[in-house]
Amino acid sequence: MAYIAPIHRPNSVRHALRVNLFPGEDECLILAKTNRLEIWKLEESGTLVHTDTKAVNGTISILQKLRPRDAETELVFVGTDRFHYFTFGWDAAGGKLETIDSFFDIHEKHMRDAQSQDMCAVDPTGRFMVVLLWEGVINVLRMHTVKSKRQNLHWMDQIRVSELFIKCTTFLHVETGHPKIAFLYQSRTDIPDSRIVTYRLTADDKNTEVSRFDIKDQVDRIDFQDPGASMLIPVGRGEEDQKRYIVRNASTARAQLGGLIAVGETRLLYYDDAAKKEVQTSLRESSIFVAWAEYDVSHYFIADDYGKLWLLELLLDGAVVTGMQMTKFGETSRANCLVYMGNNILFVGSHYGDSQVFHVNLEEGRLDLIQTLNSIAPILDLNVMDMGNREGEGQTTNEYSSGQARIVTGSGVHKDGSLRSVRSGVGLDDVGVLADMENVRALFSLKSHGAAKTDTLVVSFLTETRIFTFSPDGDVEEVEKFGGMIFEEQTLLARNLPNGRLLQVTTSSALLVDLESGVVVSTWKPAEGQITNVSANDEWLLLAVDGRVLLSIQVQQDLVRVEHNDLEEKDQVACIHLPPEYPSIGVVGFWKSGMISIIDLKNLQSIHGEVVRRKDNNASIPRDIALAQVLPPHLAGPTLFVAMEDGFVVTFNVSKTDFSLSGRKSVVLGTQQAGLKLLPRADGIYNVFATSEHPSLCYAAEGRIVYSAVTADDATCVCPFDAEAFPDSIVVATEKEVKISLIDVERRTHVQTLPMGQTVRRIAYSRNERAFGLGCFNRYIKNNEEIVTSSFKLVDEVIFKQLGDDILLDSSHRVEMIEAVIRAELSDSYGNMVERFLIGTSYLDDAQSTAGEDAVRGRILIVGVDKERGPYVVGKRHLKGACRALGVMGDKIIAALAKTIVAYSYHETSSTTAEMTKIASYRPATYPVDLAIEGNIIAVADLMKSITLVEYVPSNEGSTKAKLVEVSRHYQSVWATAVCHVDGDSWLESDAQGNLLVLRRNLDGVTIEDKRRMEVTSEINLGEMVNKIRKITVDASENAAVVPRAFLGTTEGGVYLFGLVSPKYQDLLMRFQNKLAEAVETTGNILFSRYRSFRNEERESDGPFRFIDGEFLERFLDIDEKTQAEICAGLGPDVEDMRNLVEELKRIH
Repeated sequence: MAYIAPIHRPNSVRHALRVNLFPGEDECLILAKTNRLEIWKLEESGTLVHTDTKAVNGTISILQKLRPRDAETELVFVGTDRFHYFTFGWDAAGGKLETIDSFFDIHEKHMRDAQSQDMCAVDPTGRFMVVLLWEGVINVLRMHTVKSKRQNLHWMDQIRVSELFIKCTTFLHVETGHPKIAFLYQSRTDIPDSRIVTYRLTADDKNTEVSRFDIKDQVDRIDFQDPGASMLIPVGRGEEDQKRYIVRNASTARAQLGGLIAVGETRLLYYDDAAKKEVQTSLRESSIFVAWAEYDVSHYFIADDYGKLWLLELLLDGAVVTGMQMTKFGETSRANCLVYMGNNILFVGSHYGDSQVFHVNLEEGRLDLIQTLNSIAPILDLNVMDMGNREGEGQTTNEYSSGQARIVTGSGVHKDGSLRSVRSGVGLDDVGVLADMENVRALFSLKSHGAAKTDTLVVSFLTETRIFTFSPDGDVEEVEKFGGMIFEEQTLLARNLPNGRLLQVTTSSALLVDLESGVVVSTWKPAEGQITNVSANDEWLLLAVDGRVLLSIQVQQDLVRVEHNDLEEKDQVACIHLPPEYPSIGVVGFWKSGMISIIDLKNLQSIHGEVVRRKDNNASIPRDIALAQVLPPHLAGPTLFVAMEDGFVVTFNVSKTDFSLSGRKSVVLGTQQAGLKLLPRADGIYNVFATSEHPSLCYAAEGRIVYSAVTADDATCVCPFDAEAFPDSIVVATEKEVKISLIDVERRTHVQTLPMGQTVRRIAYSRNERAFGLGCFNRYIKNNEEIVTSSFKLVDEVIFKQLGDDILLDSSHRVEMIEAVIRAELSDSYGNMVERFLIGTSYLDDAQSTAGEDAVRGRILIVGVDKERGPYVVGKRHLKGACRALGVMGDKIIAALAKTIVAYSYHETSSTTAEMTKIASYRPATYPVDLAIEGNIIAVADLMKSITLVEYVPSNEGSTKAKLVEVSRHYQSVWATAVCHVDGDSWLESDAQGNLLVLRRNLDGVTIEDKRRMEVTSEINLGEMVNKIRKITVDASENAAVVPRAFLGTTEGGVYLFGLVSPKYQDLLMRFQNKLAEAVETTGNILFSRYRSFRNEERESDGPFRFIDGEFLERFLDIDEKTQAEICAGLGPDVEDMRNLVEELKRIH
C-alpha cells in the first residue's frame, strides 16, 4: 500500500483575481495554486501579505467573481477539472468565509472537451456568467433575482453554438441592460483563421430566457485578418466627460468607447458594436500575447509569451477612438495572468517562473519590481543531491532527518529557467564563526552593566569557562575576568537578574555578582557533594546536589536557602527547569521512577506528577525539560516538553490555574536524548530548539505545535543572542566550532536559485565531481525569427558557478535538442572506472528522408570532466531515432529511441574516442518516454500503453546473442510520463492525467498469461502531472509506519514524497482516512473520494485505491478534540495514539 505527501506544495499561479471579499476592507487578491486558494492583502508599501489559505478538493481550472444585487461584498466562483463548481463568500451571520453554492455534473460524459482550456466570462454587472467546457456548448448562469436567494446561482440553460473552436470570449459593456457576448473563434480546423461574432445573451426583455445562438441571433460578425489572434478585451464606456453621443446617420458615425479590442500577433482591431465601426492598427513588432489587465478605460497592460510587458493605449478624441498604440513597457516573468490592484500596483501571476508585484509609472514609462513570490514551477527534472548525509555514495537517510533532503530542480521555462536547490526545514544561516572550539557543554548570553542589548557570551567546557565580549560594531574580544565570575570550573548556569546583578552557578558554588562594581555579593556552596542540575528565574534558584538533594534558594535575598528535600535512596534528580512565566513553580524529572513533577518552590512539595516512562521501555528517563507558552495564549495555555533518553519528546498541556497536566503526546526526534532551549519570540511566545543528532525547532503554526528539522545537523547546544551587531541571532556550538547564526521562526522551503535565462530540461548529479550536468535549451527572437539552441553545461554544486565552456549542439541546419542527461560510471581506456555524463539528443524536423545526413534522427554523446573541471566530449554515436531516455545496466548503456529500446556495449579506445556497439534491441508498443532499471529488468514507460517490463538476457558463451525479452506488461491504456522502481516487483508510474499507479509483477500467477500481466496494487489522482520520479533509499526502523521510496516533481511546482506503508499499519490508515473523509469539510464541499479517485479517458474509480494522502491526514490535527474522538471511535488506538502517528508521518516530509 502506498503513501504520498507534499514536501513543497505546488506554487504555480495560473489564475488570480482582485475581489472585494471582506466587508469594510479594501479589495484583496486571490491566487489559485492547484488545489489551494490563497488570500493576499495589499499593504500601503505596495507589497502583498498572505493572510489565509483555503484547501479545495480539486484542481482549480476556473476562477471568477460575481456581485449579488445590493451586496456589500462579492462572491468567488471556482471550477475544478473534475466538473465540480462552487461559490464562496462572506457570511455576515457567521462572520467568516463560507461556501454558498456547490454543484457537480453527475451526467455521463458524452461531449468533446473544448479545444482551448476551460473558460468562464462574467458580464460587467457581475450577475450573468457563461462557462465553456465542451466543444460547441455553452452553459449560462445568473445570480438569483429573488431577494431570499440573491447569494445563490441559478443555472439557466445549456445551449449549443455553431462556433466549435472558441479561442476567447467576453461580455460587452452595454447600456440597454441586456447582456451581449462576443466570441473569438476559428472557423476551420485545418486552416488557422480568426473571426469575431457577437450575440445577445437573452431572448426576452426580462433576461429570463437564454438566446438560441442561431445564425439569425447573431448581432455582428467580423473577419479579423490575423489567424494568431487569441484575446478579446472589453472596453468600458468611460467617465462622464467621455460620454458617447448618438449619430443617426450611420455613414458619418465613428467608433466610440464601449466596444472591444481584438489583439492579434501582428495587428489590433477595435470594434464599436453600437456604431458598427472598426479601427485597425498594425503592430510594429509582432508577438504572441497571453494576458491582459485594465489600467483605465484607455490604457491596458498586455503580456506576451516572451516575458515582455506592453502598454496598449486607445487614442481618444473625447469618447471617439481614433487609433491604438502599443509600446513596450518592461520585462516580467512570462505571465499567465495580470491583475491591476490599483494605486499603480500590478501583479504578474506566472506558471513559468516567479510571480511578481510591480509599481508602474505610466508618465515615466517605468516598471519597478517591489516583491517576488518564488515559484519552482514547472519542474522539468529533479535530482536528489543528498539526504542529510554527505558521507558515502548511496542516497540514503534515516527516518528522523525530516527536511534534510536537498533536492535540485530544473525549473521555469525559457528566460525564466533556473536551477533551484530546494530544502524544506527551519533555516539556520551562519553569520560568522566565533572560534574553533571543541567539546562545548553550554552557552549563555549576558548583558554587561548599562547595556541595552546582549553583548557577552559565556562558553562552558568540562573543566573551564571562557567569556567573549562584543562591541556594537561586531568586534569580538575574549576577556580573562568578568565581574568576579569563576573561570576555572564548568558553568552550569549564567544569567542576568533584574537588579543589575548576575547569577553564575558552577559545579561547586553559586555566585551573585554586582555588574557595576564587579564585586561578588554573595556565594552559596553545598556542604558536601557537587551541583549536578540547576535552573533559575528572576526570583528563585532550584538546584540538585549529587542528584539526591533538591534545594530552593531565593535569589533576591542574597542566596538564602528556603527549603531542601533529601531524596536519599528513593530516587535521583535527572533534570530541572524553572519556567520564565511562572516564577513560583519548578519542574523536576526523576531517574528511577521516570516521573516528572511540578513543585512549589517555597516548600518543594509536588503540585502535580506524571509518569512519562513508556510502558514498553522501562529504561526511558526524562533528561531535559522546558515549560513555556508556545501556542498563542488565546488558543491554549503553556506546554510542557520532556526530552527522554531514547529520543522521544513527550508534551503536555498545562493548566494556567492549577498547573494540572493533560493531552499527553509524544514524538520521536532521534535516537538520542534532545537538549531543550527556549528561544523567545514576540508577545511572550517561545520556540523550543531541540538539539540531538538531528536538531529540530518546535513552534506554533495553524493552532498546533509543529516539529521541523533545522537545516544544520551538527548543533550540540544553542542560546539566544540578540546583540547590537547581530540582532535576533542565536549562538550555535558544534563539535568543532562556535558560530553566530540567524534562525527562521518556523519551517520554510528554502530555495537557492541559479538563474539560467534558459530552460533547464535535464539534470544529472555527479557526487565525485561535486557538480551538476545540465541539459539546457534557449529560445530567443532575432530579426523577427524565433531561434532555438541547445547545450550541455557543468555547474558547481555549492556556489552554482558554471565550470568550463558549454558543449553547444549544432543547430545550423537542423535544431538538435537535448532529451536525456544521466551520470554513469564506465570503464576508461585503462580499465579504470571513471565518471561520465551520457547525453541523448533528437533533431527537430519533419523530414522523413533516410538518405545521407537526414538518416540521423538523434545522437548519444559521452562527456568526461577534465582536471580543470571542464566538460569535454569523449565519444558519440549517431542514431536513426530520437534518444528520449538513457539508463545504465552494469557496463551496458540502455537507450530508449523513438520506437526501439537498445542495449549498447561501451568501450573507450582513448581519452577522446569511444565505441558503442548494439548488442540487443526491443520494440515497444508505441513510443518510449522514460526508463527505470533494476537489476536486469528494464521498465519502459510508453507514451500510450502504460509500462512494460523487459529483461536483459546476456549471451551464452558466444552460442546465443544477448536479448531483450518482454516479461510483463500493464495492459491498460495509460499515457505515461515517468516510471520508477520502488520495491521488489513493484513499480511506480505517473500519467498525463495526474494519476499515480503502483504496479506489481504477478510472479505468483497461475498461468503464463497471468504472470505476464502486471496488476494495480495502488492508485490515486494527484491532480498534477508528474514529470520526474527519483528513487531514494531510507534506513527505516522496523516500527516505521511509512518507508520513503521516491521523490516526485510536478508541472505545478510540487515536490512530493512517495512511500510504502508497513503491513501492520495498512488497515488502520485506510480506515482512518475513510473516517476522516466523512468528518473533514473543505471549501466547496467536494468529496475527498471524488477528488482523489483515479480518472482517465477509459475509466473513473470511486476513490483512491490502497493509497494514503498524507496531506489529508494532517488535517486531523486541526479539528477539535470531540471530532477527533468520534473519528477514532472503533479504530483501536485512542486519540493520543493517532495524533502521535500523524505527527510522526508529518515529520517524514
